Amino acid sequence: MKAICEREKLLHAFQIVASVAPSRSPKPILQNIKLEATPEKTVLMGTDLEVGIRVEASGFEVESPGSVVLPRDRFGKILSESSDEKLSLDSDGGKVMVRGSRSEFQLPCENPDEFPNVAAFEEEKYHEIATRFFREVVRRTVFATDIESSRYALGGVLLELSESGLTAVATDGRRLARQEGPAKAVGGHSNDANATIVPTRAMQLLDRALADGDENLRLAARENDVLIHGGRVTLYSRLVEGRFPKWRDVFPRRDGMVKIEMTVGPFHAAVRQAAIVTSDDRRGVDFTFGGGKVALAGHGAERGEAQVDL
Repeated sequence: MKAICEREKLLHAFQIVASVAPSRSPKPILQNIKLEATPEKTVLMGTDLEVGIRVEASGFEVESPGSVVLPRDRFGKILSESSDEKLSLDSDGGKVMVRGSRSEFQLPCENPDEFPNVAAFEEEKYHEIATRFFREVVRRTVFATDIESSRYALGGVLLELSESGLTAVATDGRRLARQEGPAKAVGGHSNDANATIVPTRAMQLLDRALADGDENLRLAARENDVLIHGGRVTLYSRLVEGRFPKWRDVFPRRDGMVKIEMTVGPFHAAVRQAAIVTSDDRRGVDFTFGGGKVALAGHGAERGEAQVDL
């Protein structure tokens, strides 16, 4: 394999993929990143066998196609410390030569054929979802997950897919976040028979790897795993095993309820102010409605009291 790459573009893709590779593993080859270069495209792959990611890197001129397994830490430092605009990569399988204008590195490499396969997206049945909306789903749900839970499958985000929509739910037993929006089923794809609970780590990685400029992503929920492809990124993840709580039971019936509209900015600011005096023992903010206003109150045993009116 021989190629010339634009360093900053490779660094960006490499850092995303490197975040999946474990720092320690019974299989040392997993601590590396695999690069496959062809005249058509160059793909970086990383996996810990639970989560895997493929990222297509731009800015490559491939002189000789091939594959190489790159040591994550050392190669990553070369990319980040170098000041060259372009670097050349030359590998014979057992080692890789990295050359800049005034630098040269020789790194030993493992056999590319021994690197576990990271699945490409080849599904015919999937849901199509706007990338910008899906990133919004991640940010509005993952904060409520609980990766330490053993009683329920709370260490991920539940995705419910219908013919024309997506409902994402996350909870840690104390709070619950739900986000709904449009999603288009292709090829009759659905996940009615199985609970699709995507691990928190995989959702956060997707948010980091995807770009709002990518129009749509494709999501294929399978029995034990999920495949998601958007832009230059394909992510594979095993699903969280276990039962997700009956989240719909949390929401009270809306019959006879009063709806109060508020401006988001001032409301958010008031909550932040009232929360200043709260503590780990008492994190809540009390709301009192009446007299044409709402009063937000915070209390802490040794932190004082606060009241903010809206």
